[in-house]
Amino acid sequence: MLPLAGMTVVSLEQAVAAPFATRQLADLGARVIKVERPGPGDFARGYDETVKGLSSHFVWLNRSKESITLDLKSEAGITALRALVDRADVFVQNLAPGAAARLGMDAETWRARRPELVHVSISGYGDVGPYMSKKAYDLLVQCEAGLVSITGTPETPSKVGISVADIAAGMYAYTGVLSSLIRRLRTGEGATIEVSMLEALAEWMGFPLNFATYGGSAPARSGASHAAIAPYGPFACAGGEFVFLGIQNEREWATFCSSVLEQPDLAGADRFANNSLRVAHRSELTETVEAAFANLGAEEVVARLDEARIANARLRGVAELAEHPQLAARDRWRTVDSPAGPLRQLLPPAMPDGVEPRFDPIPTVGEHTEAILAELGLSETGSSAEHARTHEQERQP
Repeated sequence: MLPLAGMTVVSLEQAVAAPFATRQLADLGARVIKVERPGPGDFARGYDETVKGLSSHFVWLNRSKESITLDLKSEAGITALRALVDRADVFVQNLAPGAAARLGMDAETWRARRPELVHVSISGYGDVGPYMSKKAYDLLVQCEAGLVSITGTPETPSKVGISVADIAAGMYAYTGVLSSLIRRLRTGEGATIEVSMLEALAEWMGFPLNFATYGGSAPARSGASHAAIAPYGPFACAGGEFVFLGIQNEREWATFCSSVLEQPDLAGADRFANNSLRVAHRSELTETVEAAFANLGAEEVVARLDEARIANARLRGVAELAEHPQLAARDRWRTVDSPAGPLRQLLPPAMPDGVEPRFDPIPTVGEHTEAILAELGLSETGSSAEHARTHEQERQP
């Protein structure tokens, strides 16, 4: 039995943060009902068409969900949404600030109505403060959180290549739901959870934030090298290939010099005698290491590093990740059905032992609308709206 089997999650979601949180709940067995706009649905469906005509983001984030389309500008649509949440254990929304309250779907209203409900709101900057109404796309939050300022080369700041602010917010929403469900099992009490992308990413900025606050300056941008450790980063080998390596202490530095560079006397050289000196003389250190690697292919360098137990990696492309031998050896791939046919997807990390997560199909827009409305005693035409309104009045606190 999956850990969240029997739990129902209703999610008024779009883009990345909320769908990432709810997909992980679905992985664990929760029934996730995804509320979408009639027609195009979640706008992430249209980000690209690279996965056999489907969006790469949407395929990643929306397996094992049921899709219902509701017109939330209509009375029938709002009635259906409220009827859904009346039966849910968890409600998640990532509408613009204030939009949930205008729909009557805010936490204050619903926790008064159903104290056992876990109500989750995800936003860019939170629902109070001078930034509450600002649009909050991932890049923009990376900028506001200081992440772009410490990422990239000394000459050029860069964004992180994945939607890290969205992912951070989605992860905190997911873990917040799990902890709230545990508390509800003990006390019967639900929870109100608010997650902002800025606050989630600010937490992940803990190291540079402390470094800058108490050290007087932020860590310098250093490309693929480490700002405060050397040697740590990419080094050229014969044939124009690169090997990435990291030295963590003086014992490793001495081993690296003797066993990898085959220059044992280098370990005690005045300019490289400790990490601070190696960082101060980083350019000269890089020239020295690359001179030793100049006649060695990447495979030979990696072999020497492995033999010396020095941490290292090859620079893989994303396509190479898809064929990574370690993922294959650990049986991390599964297949999920979709409107475009079977698709390959990774197992989620951190599953309990003996549990195989759900890999139910990725839904089309509104695929489950008729069936879900029938469960509620409603219809797509809203012909049962009067019955639903009566039910709504009976449930008013």
